[in-house]
Amino acid sequence: MPISETWLLPDGVADVLPEQAQVVETLRRHALDFLASRGYQLVYTPFIEYIESLSLLSESNHDLDLVTFKVIDQLSGRLLGVRADMTPQVARIDAHVRSIEGVARYCYAGTVLHTKPQNFNSSRAPLQLGAELYGHDSIEADVEMIDVMLGLIQQAKALDGVHLDLGHVGLFRSLVERAGLNKQTEQDLSDLYQRKALPELEEFTQDLAFGSDFYALGRYASDLDALERHLSDEVLNDVAFQDALNALKSTLIQIQSRWPALQIGIDVVELRSYHYHTGLMYAVYAPNRAAPLAQGGRYDGIGEHFGRARPATGFSCDLYALCAGQFKQIETIVAPNGQDQSLLEAIAVARQQGLAVIQLLGEDDLSSVPYATHQLRHVNGTWQIEKI
Repeated sequence: MPISETWLLPDGVADVLPEQAQVVETLRRHALDFLASRGYQLVYTPFIEYIESLSLLSESNHDLDLVTFKVIDQLSGRLLGVRADMTPQVARIDAHVRSIEGVARYCYAGTVLHTKPQNFNSSRAPLQLGAELYGHDSIEADVEMIDVMLGLIQQAKALDGVHLDLGHVGLFRSLVERAGLNKQTEQDLSDLYQRKALPELEEFTQDLAFGSDFYALGRYASDLDALERHLSDEVLNDVAFQDALNALKSTLIQIQSRWPALQIGIDVVELRSYHYHTGLMYAVYAPNRAAPLAQGGRYDGIGEHFGRARPATGFSCDLYALCAGQFKQIETIVAPNGQDQSLLEAIAVARQQGLAVIQLLGEDDLSSVPYATHQLRHVNGTWQIEKI
């Protein structure tokens, strides 16, 4: 490879330079402090694990399996997976490593790696931050997670224009079970819902059992009142369907009460990771952004793979995406070279105040620190910080 190409990075991977890295790191620290204040305990997880430990999601979520890098362990010869999502790792911790009784709250932040981008123009190495709650199967737990997610995003950016989408996989799943659909038909329906292809959906559902109900689910996905008016009595009286619908309504009311100025929408056929989630699903979107800022939902029983199934709900986000387009000039003070005690004390005081101070080396002058914004000068017997 010629030298002119050795600096190139793979597609979907990028360096983060100081002006943006400072923004990302500040948000990471504030976010983890915020989560700690809400009782979420920080955990660190390994970058690689045996693929069997990560396979709990690949069995039910083929998409995650496809984006997981796999390598051979040089020590054991076994297949390893590079984490593409930290949720299965936290599930392992809750189920086996730290199997406490009662409610457990965890948070995490770290780089994950994907074989291909998950969204248009997204990174293959996102900095994932998330929070998860284990051990409580209730609407209150889901509401808490949404509230925490919104509070965290509010720290990163104003909520003006931000939109929350709510859905529940139980509506579609209960209808599929009542109609007795096979896996292929279920997948075809899911694809049509995802593409919002109503003409195709209408044609596809004509010969299906409960076809009019499947069509109504897509046609009135964002209007619960209209949806109920167009569903059959048999579906509306289905216990599983009722439970899902009531959970969605209750969550909507509680979030509206906590965040009265927030724009909230309903989408009952938003079925991303449909086979992975088991209940409520939610995502936060910003104007002019196709991918969600953060997303989550309920995934009960995720720890069963490790021998301990528990209710679970949580969310995650990519800190790089949250900070997209944000840059911060780093104020840097340049101090002259020297061992004068008053100079060293002035430098120490400035650093204690949280300022970045660089002391020049040898015969260097200000030109050796091209990104300097201030300098420390000796004026009238005292050291003073002046803008360059």
